[in-house]
Amino acid sequence: MAGRPLRLTSRRPPPKLLLILLFILVPICMIGIFLHGQKISYFFRPLWDNPPQPFTHLPHYYAENISMHHLCSLHGWSPRSQPRRVFDGIIFSNELDMLEIRWRELHQYVSKFVILESNTTFTGIPKPLFFAENRARFKFAEGKIVYGVFSGRTSVRESHGDPFVLESEQRGAMNALLRRAGISSGDVLIMADTDEIPSPETVKLLQWCDGVPPMMHLELRHYMYSFEFPVDYSSWRASIHIYGPGTRYRHSRLTDLILSDAGWHCSFCFRRIQEFVFKMTAYSHADRVRWQNFLNHSRIQKIICRGDDLFDMLPEEYSFRELIKKMGSIPRSASAIHLPSYLIENANKFKFLLPGGCLREPE
Repeated sequence: MAGRPLRLTSRRPPPKLLLILLFILVPICMIGIFLHGQKISYFFRPLWDNPPQPFTHLPHYYAENISMHHLCSLHGWSPRSQPRRVFDGIIFSNELDMLEIRWRELHQYVSKFVILESNTTFTGIPKPLFFAENRARFKFAEGKIVYGVFSGRTSVRESHGDPFVLESEQRGAMNALLRRAGISSGDVLIMADTDEIPSPETVKLLQWCDGVPPMMHLELRHYMYSFEFPVDYSSWRASIHIYGPGTRYRHSRLTDLILSDAGWHCSFCFRRIQEFVFKMTAYSHADRVRWQNFLNHSRIQKIICRGDDLFDMLPEEYSFRELIKKMGSIPRSASAIHLPSYLIENANKFKFLLPGGCLREPE
């Protein structure tokens, strides 16, 4: 039986058009990933990351001319016959204006302002001791100030290249400074960065009520660049503790309890453009400065007035709904109510923090 002749077939070469498209598209994709990898990663974050466990929000009651006895009872607590001492502990970098507003706002309620400053940044860059050089500005609080200097390291290589290690060491050094300040069991301790300001009503409530949880995070209204750009209520790292033997100074999640609407967090709220540049290169997230032009003064000024992101980043959200809702510029607010009273009393001095004051001093 004669078999059929074998038919030899050859694979056709890819069309030239396909090769040209691949030659063009592959480099474009690689460049796009290189330039916008963070945006791509953050955009798809809802697919690869899970949100943290939600906080248990404690209601927060306050109105003017209401007695502390009534306010304590509304929270399920009981009034004290004597107020607790309050210690306000902060790691300081260069936020002189925010520090003044914070200390003026809380001066009546705080027993000791405990402030630790380093001669290097978290990224290992030598820095002036800004507070020490400007201490006269805070003469109003001199009798309450306990100041310490942390000797940093001029290279993050000694901490395995991780600025968070240096930050952690500074926060650990705060424990010794608090003991030097005379803190003792039963005192209220505020753990918060300079720009995370508890409201006086919050501090007074925890000072005068018994039955307060031993530790609570504080839900702060988050602002960016000034109080003209309210972001949301996502700020939670600030916390208040009833000091005890096991209390350690931290800036991370310590409990599921959070007191609602307890103050303000104003990020990158600086008077001068150079102060923005300093923080962008000094704090633990300095790796977000991916390009040198991010530090351009005119670029920073435009971003401040538009309410855009200094690092050209997408919001860190865990759902596409929240991500899309927060994309783009932060909407402006014309409201200047429910802000620190010292800020309003000195509106001319701090006009850069209020609606319509987005223009900053160059130096």
